Amino acid sequence: MKNIKKEFLKSYIVCNCNNVSLGELEFAIMNKKATNFNDLAYFTQAGSACGYCKNSQCDFGEVKMELYLSQVLKKFLS
Repeated sequence: MKNIKKEFLKSYIVCNCNNVSLGELEFAIMNKKATNFNDLAYFTQAGSACGYCKNSQCDFGEVKMELYLSQVLKKFLS
């Protein structure tokens, strides 16, 4: 897994459908106490459209995501 803080800027878009950045996800986790996909969708709309950004199992399209919501949750909740 890539080091989120070193390799991705807070402006990096994790959810393309809803244009949600890593910084917005970090804020939802750290300040709004989001702990799962439902919380992230509630606070940011991330993962609430196509769902490709949730994890690699959900990303079955041609373009593979570089960073998934599951990785973000794991990093900030560990």
